[in-house]
Amino acid sequence: MSLRNGNVLVVDDIKENIRILAQALESEGYTVRPALTGQIALEAARKESPDLILLDIMMPGMNGYQVCEALKSEARLKDVPVIFISALDEVTDKMKGFAAGGVDYISKPFQMEEVLARVETHLTLGYLRKELEDKNIRLQEANEELQNALNEIKTLRGILPICSYCKKIRNDDDSWHTMEKYISDHSDVQFSHGICQDCAQKYYPDLISSDD
Repeated sequence: MSLRNGNVLVVDDIKENIRILAQALESEGYTVRPALTGQIALEAARKESPDLILLDIMMPGMNGYQVCEALKSEARLKDVPVIFISALDEVTDKMKGFAAGGVDYISKPFQMEEVLARVETHLTLGYLRKELEDKNIRLQEANEELQNALNEIKTLRGILPICSYCKKIRNDDDSWHTMEKYISDHSDVQFSHGICQDCAQKYYPDLISSDD
């Protein structure tokens, strides 16, 4: 997606503010969706997730802080960048905006060049983050496929040609190997050697008690 095709939700209870912002953003190629209240903004975001939100703070009903907190509480919307635009310009107001989950804060009256620059910056950061997440997902899927392939290679299946006399197994290259070597080469099995009771009786009868 081109940055110039970004979907921007503009939230302000003053229509003139929305008109000014929408006109500037649309002239740069952005798609603008207006919302006059916090509740309308939430419903619009839930219906279609925006790429970025410009959010006023002082609004009737839900204020901007509450809207942002609600957005950040929903898994599908929590990563949408929110830029506050407000006449509140005290440090405490800005800190409250960041604490609510905003990524930036622009004080009114604003310079349109600054708004456009920050919108482009945060859209770029959002796209790069999403691209990195997608690459990580693809890498994880590739690793899982590789591991499954390796596990499949190490799985013995089908018919094994085995000598009726010496019990060696014929490999794919027509060479014959002991059962231990063949299984070791084609699986993750490791052998430890011992002696069963029957062979002990046969080969070491003097060491086996008659009571056993």
